[in-house]
Amino acid sequence: MTNINKSNPILVTGANGFVASWLVKKLLSDGHTVHAAVRNPENEKKIGHLKRAAENVSGTLKFFKSDLLVPDSYKEAMTGCELVFHTASPFSTDVKDPQRELIDPAVNGTENVLNTANEIPSVKRVVLTSSCAAMYTDAIDTVNAPGGRLTEDVWNQTASLKYQPYSYSKTLAEKKAWEIANNQNQWDLVTINPAFVLGPALNPRGSSESINVLKMLGGGEMKMGAPKMGVGIVDVRDVAEAHYKAGFTPEAKGRYITAAHESNFLEMGTVLLPKYGDKFPLPKKALPKWLLMIVGPMTNKLFTRQFVKNNVNIPWKADNSKIKNDLGISFRPLQETMEDAFQVMIDEGLLKAK
Repeated sequence: MTNINKSNPILVTGANGFVASWLVKKLLSDGHTVHAAVRNPENEKKIGHLKRAAENVSGTLKFFKSDLLVPDSYKEAMTGCELVFHTASPFSTDVKDPQRELIDPAVNGTENVLNTANEIPSVKRVVLTSSCAAMYTDAIDTVNAPGGRLTEDVWNQTASLKYQPYSYSKTLAEKKAWEIANNQNQWDLVTINPAFVLGPALNPRGSSESINVLKMLGGGEMKMGAPKMGVGIVDVRDVAEAHYKAGFTPEAKGRYITAAHESNFLEMGTVLLPKYGDKFPLPKKALPKWLLMIVGPMTNKLFTRQFVKNNVNIPWKADNSKIKNDLGISFRPLQETMEDAFQVMIDEGLLKAK
């Protein structure tokens, strides 16, 4: 049981990220002092939305310059904090050098942040943003898991540097976090393991895989159809809430699958049809698996034959009962998540009606 003193500052690493921005907003609106660790506190494009979130609320926002790959660069930001949210980690499926662009920042960054936690005597709890990707690589892995769905006991054993290196980076980073946590007794570790995070971005001009997917769905790339590719989905606002509760619930412990819906790419598009179908070229039907086997590898390097075989027309299955029972999390409906996300893209001019 870990009780956090709410009057102490709270560190959020990667504070301008998709999930972290909503977490910072919630912490500020609840009156907390937030130490926002970002790579460049001078970059208005990347932190302006956080400054706006700090207006007219009782909380206080302080920026700290820090870098995942520089040891001790979080020391100043962490000083005096009992609670640390480590959300900073690279998320991209399109990389040239996976070791340098994904593995090193994820693993070494986690190591640097947690080694600093060992040196700062005030730290009592670290909440790490991991991922369901640390539990599985392809939808078929979820079906093949014990009991036919992911649980918190499952670890990813199929990703590698060559196949799905992003999932591999998340697996190695979380394993490193548990290794460091288990070798000390000053602070406890809780991990939030989200599925694919969607929903309205506070900084829609930033880069994220979820924004890329919304552009593909609404921009016409999938107007001939979308793959029924099994995926778990969760709203960014619910993920922020999960982090918050993981930080402040004394009994919180271990890993938490943070997934609301067992869905697929076609459903992500079709739930948007009632509101947006007459103005945007959204997918209405499933692309056949045999066709994807042929054209997939030519159109998108992620869509290898192995990937298509293991994900298309395969359901994604996970048990989210632990987070509901332990942290009292309830999840938004998929339609609300998708519509709110899509509308932000339209409002920002990132999607244009036909």
